[in-house]
Amino acid sequence: MGILGWTIFFVVLTFGLYFFIAWRSRVNTTEGFYVAGKGIPAPANGAAIAADWMSAASFISMAGIVAFGGYDASFYLMGWTGGYVLLAVLLAPYLRKFGKFTVPDFFGDRYSATARLVAALAAIFVSFTYVVGQMQGVGIVFGRFLQVNVGVGVVIGMAVVLFYAVLGGMKGITWVQVAQYTVLIVAYLIPAFAIAQQLGGNPVPHLSFGAVLAELDVLQEELGFAAYSAPFVERSQLDIMLATASLMIGTAGLPHVIVRFYTAKSVRAARFSAFWALLFIALLYTTAPAIGVFAKTNLINDVSQTPVDQQEQWVQNWQEIGLITIDDLDGDGIVDYTPDEATNELTVSNDIIVLANPEIAGLPAWVVGLVAAGGLAAALSTAAGLLIVISSSVAHDVYYKRFRPHATEKQQLKVGRWAMAGGILIAGYFGISPPGFVAQVVAWAFGLAASSFFPAIVLGIFWKRFNARGAVAGLTVGISFTAFYIIATQYAGMETWFGISAEGIGFIGALLNLAVAIPVALSAPPPSARMQELIEAIRYPGDMPVREDEQI
Repeated sequence: MGILGWTIFFVVLTFGLYFFIAWRSRVNTTEGFYVAGKGIPAPANGAAIAADWMSAASFISMAGIVAFGGYDASFYLMGWTGGYVLLAVLLAPYLRKFGKFTVPDFFGDRYSATARLVAALAAIFVSFTYVVGQMQGVGIVFGRFLQVNVGVGVVIGMAVVLFYAVLGGMKGITWVQVAQYTVLIVAYLIPAFAIAQQLGGNPVPHLSFGAVLAELDVLQEELGFAAYSAPFVERSQLDIMLATASLMIGTAGLPHVIVRFYTAKSVRAARFSAFWALLFIALLYTTAPAIGVFAKTNLINDVSQTPVDQQEQWVQNWQEIGLITIDDLDGDGIVDYTPDEATNELTVSNDIIVLANPEIAGLPAWVVGLVAAGGLAAALSTAAGLLIVISSSVAHDVYYKRFRPHATEKQQLKVGRWAMAGGILIAGYFGISPPGFVAQVVAWAFGLAASSFFPAIVLGIFWKRFNARGAVAGLTVGISFTAFYIIATQYAGMETWFGISAEGIGFIGALLNLAVAIPVALSAPPPSARMQELIEAIRYPGDMPVREDEQI
């Protein structure tokens, strides 16, 4: 059985499993739909968080960024893992103890109804930006391995994720994500161990990494590139620091990640969920640099200085869908891979490295099919989590809390499911016509979260005097500035300021948020004494739930 057959086999097998779990986990209450009844055990919640977190960007695109960015791309690894430490220490246990359904819920009860509405709109904006990257990843996998148009692949993915997200809500999504984590981590690690044995003589990628890296440094320098491990080649030290910080606080401020801790059984379970999530995430993130180095080494050895018309089958496969381009500029019939854009004849998308790695290394067809299923699991798991945020923001925070406070649970669920359907249609459209490569689009979402939610949530937990006016003003300024900078530099031709990239501007947006929020808060009356007592209470250990009659 060839690659297509194995891909179909694994896709049908895994999708069937997801549908079965969703059917068994179906819900008919808002608590089950939005926070899984607050009854998910910590290890399972950690696996679900890891699957929700390790999106198409992590599985499909990140190793490609590392492969082509070298040292300068390390901020993705540091930012996206370091953020979970912030989340576990500063946010997760306190938000769980506050005991709400959504992030805008926290804003509404901690600050005001206006703050809830602003937070809901920001959550929808951030989540749409993020989910676009997931649908793009689905299209890439289907386009290559099932040999269908990328647009058709996106539509298939839309149908699958909508089915199990609408049916089971957060409860169904959580248990599906536990299965998806298993699929994606197995699919990621099997080829990594096999290629490590091939290139480094040791099956553990982390131990083979050093020797292969030294070889890659030499290969790159021979082609005129800087050494792979050389620092600050494409990015300044300032930009790398800001981008790392932006991804870290963006991680801790992402609505679809934060809401996961509302599903934990207790405050203690919320802390342990963060521990398990970081452990599960580390399995992939500590392997990604090795995969990037292995892939770049194989790519140079297999393609550079080889005849244009004698490329291996895997190169031809990716050329057919436009993610590898070979242009014989000098007409000598040989592929010249150089750092000079005027003479470089090989262009490879960041998004293919992990998916193409088994083919590059000549691994069996079943491994290629398994990797395809893993890529789909990564993209669909995160898309489902984001759809819950969009759904809850529309149905719970806008429809129910703002316009129809007497709506029944049945009416809320109906609106939530329609919001999911609308969200997936919009995300599918942008997945077919994406604004950038997968990890880049996702990094923008982190910048938006960093500049909006993180400062307001941290101040709301640790500063009793902080109030609604400060939260709304800071959030509005932070996210507006960050969105303006990303759009202006990426699409309007504006030059970057001091070399700060779109990935790094979120931290500056967060500082602006604080600079506005604090003086505005000080100029307005403090929260009520009752609310200040409540904020004081959630910072102390112990499972003391916030009762409905205590909420303001």
